[in-house]
Amino acid sequence: MSDAGGFVDAALQLEATWQRAITDEARIGSHLQFYGASVGAVRGTIRAVTLRYPGLGHDEITALASELWGGAVYERRLAAVVLLQTHVRRLDNSDLTRLEGFLREALTPALADPLIVDVIVPLFRSLDGGSRARANVAVQRWTSDENPWLRQAARHLVGID
Repeated sequence: MSDAGGFVDAALQLEATWQRAITDEARIGSHLQFYGASVGAVRGTIRAVTLRYPGLGHDEITALASELWGGAVYERRLAAVVLLQTHVRRLDNSDLTRLEGFLREALTPALADPLIVDVIVPLFRSLDGGSRARANVAVQRWTSDENPWLRQAARHLVGID
C-alpha cells in the first residue's frame, strides 16, 4: 500500500466505532466490510491526505482512488469518491474507464450515486471537442449496459451540452 493509501486506511480505522459499523452494514448492506468511520471522518481524512501529500497530481490521485477502491471496505471506497470529488477538475475523459469500473463494483447506491452526481457528471460537463466525442461513445454504450448504475449514469449524461 502506498504511503498515502496507508495514511487514509489507518486514519479511517482510528475514527471507526463498532456501533457505526453495525448500523452502516444494516443500512447499506452486508456485501462490503465496514470500519465504522463517519462520513465526516472520511471527508476530514481526505482533507488531511491532500495537505500531507501536497504534490498529488492527476496520476497520483487516480492511483490513490484505485488503491482505496481496491479493498471491499465501504469507508475506503467512500474516501476514493471524496478524493475524486475534491479533484474532479484534474480528471479527463481517459478516467471514464476507471470510473466505469468503480460503478460496476459499487455494490450500493451509497457509493454509486455520489460517484455519478459528484464526479462523472461534472467531469463530463468539463469535456469538449474530441474528449467529449470519446466520452459520448462510452456513455452511449452505458445506456444499454446490464449494470444499473452505468445506465443511471448514462441517463444523467444524455443531453448535457
